[in-house]
Amino acid sequence: MIKAAYIHIPFCEHICHYCDFNKVFLKGQPVDEYLESLEREIKMTLNETPTKHLETIFIGGGTPTALNEQQLEKLCQIIKTHLPYSDETEFTFEANPGDLSEEKLQILYHAGVNRISFGVQTFNEELLKRIGRVHRAKDVFQSIDSAKKTGFKNISIDLIYSLPGQTLSDFKETLETSFRLDIQHYSGYSLIIEPKTVFYNLMRKGQLLSPGEDVEAEMYEVLMEEMVKRGFEQYEISNFSKPGCESKHNLTYWNNEWYYGFGAGAHSYVNGSRISNHGPLKKYMDSVNDRSLPILEKHLVTKVEQMEEEMFLGLRKTAGVSILRFKEKFAENPLSLFEIELKTLIERDLIQVTDQQICLTKKGRLLGNEVFQSFLK
Repeated sequence: MIKAAYIHIPFCEHICHYCDFNKVFLKGQPVDEYLESLEREIKMTLNETPTKHLETIFIGGGTPTALNEQQLEKLCQIIKTHLPYSDETEFTFEANPGDLSEEKLQILYHAGVNRISFGVQTFNEELLKRIGRVHRAKDVFQSIDSAKKTGFKNISIDLIYSLPGQTLSDFKETLETSFRLDIQHYSGYSLIIEPKTVFYNLMRKGQLLSPGEDVEAEMYEVLMEEMVKRGFEQYEISNFSKPGCESKHNLTYWNNEWYYGFGAGAHSYVNGSRISNHGPLKKYMDSVNDRSLPILEKHLVTKVEQMEEEMFLGLRKTAGVSILRFKEKFAENPLSLFEIELKTLIERDLIQVTDQQICLTKKGRLLGNEVFQSFLK
């Protein structure tokens, strides 16, 4: 049964220099028509592939909270009408600091949203400008304070390290500042330069000053060490939480479980198939308005691919891959199936294997991409 749903809202009031997600400038866009198309897609999908209850709902983007109050209310009403969820469902909205008025917070809270994830990235004012963010450090404190006063008790922030011109000292200061927020969850990602971004074009021109791999590795080690000191458990390679506040939605991905994906450019994993939607708004909306699902590509995942995915997704978790769960799921033993790969990784001290689990070592976390690639044929 499908227990998770992702909804993509592709509108932004500004475009960050590193972002390659499916997004468009908000001004002049057919937001109301998009929400109508989104509702049609959800209805068609649930009629074709129903589920009894969702354990997680995640609204991402873009910037979902860039919608005005009326549009936000409409989105929440669509979700309430068509998606089966309860008070126990983890219901997350992504937001930018400074985006959430008191009225918007009230709309989300009364719709059953119980988790907010803020895109903070850094507390260094100069770096915020350099990466194309419009919020400032004070906006983070104000937004999180307002969210707490509204009643939200599960708040997360994203941080990015290895930013252009960022030093280890800068990153340490950002971490120190972030711990003053008194929140439940952190995600920390190293900057990846993606095609079709401002940073990619600057890199090609030789105008992007990167801290380098050694400094990036130091930043990641500092991140892990400081989180542990502050009582946050590293439950996934980039994610840290207070006990019981892990992101259930993201664990759906890392556990290689099925989920719905609604909206332009969204991805789904349903009934053994990975599905991607049309990204351009017009293509997405035209498809839905013609009463057909907006599918750009659909791939039935073979058993071999499923087993590979189980390994490289599961190894992202600190708990690693459960050998028993793997056997129950695929009727195969991963220790024999990936014997050569595991032997090589053990010799390099990148993974450790027990009777029950296969998981990354500390060195393996630093070289995670090399480990994951070992399981891609």
